[in-house]
Amino acid sequence: MKTLTEKNLPADPLALFARWFAAASECRKILQPDAMCVSTLSPDGFPAGRMLLLKGYGPEGFVFYTNFKSLKGQSLLVYPKAALTFFWEPLERQVRVVGEVDAVTEEEADAYFRSRPRLSQIGAWASHQSEVLKSRAELDRRFATYRKKFRGREVPRPPHWGGFRLLPQEIEFWQGRPNRLHDRILYRLRGKAWRISRLNP
Repeated sequence: MKTLTEKNLPADPLALFARWFAAASECRKILQPDAMCVSTLSPDGFPAGRMLLLKGYGPEGFVFYTNFKSLKGQSLLVYPKAALTFFWEPLERQVRVVGEVDAVTEEEADAYFRSRPRLSQIGAWASHQSEVLKSRAELDRRFATYRKKFRGREVPRPPHWGGFRLLPQEIEFWQGRPNRLHDRILYRLRGKAWRISRLNP
């Protein structure tokens, strides 16, 4: 039985996240362990969530990429705070990460953009993300236009496309247990130290 007990908790929540992320990555029933719901506060004051892929994590934070003109991009530029939620159902595990957000460096964004498949790079130019689209044909035409424009040369990163880094202030680990008596362990950053609390399920 999987359990979370105080005696086996590391002082640093990133160590536990790394352990859980590795287990999710090794689980054949989990196709995308890096999938996460990114929740933001939209400019009109409503919460908004959508699924993205985690592209890196460590002491510097959790990194993901997007179009800055998208709803989430605009939301994060106005309210630079977010929550990430990972759910690995076959393992009965969930991780919630809350913190402040900042843009990654131009160099980091360029390096990741170069690693993307070429057609995805072109798609970043073609899509006016979150804007109303009159028809699919309009999007296909823009894609064809940029594909022709960049033929035979490297596709540059669009100026409106880049990454964000969430620096966690809270990380909660949820482990499913029988009878809905789940384990919930919350790490809260206080100064430079993490404080650990057990929450009621």
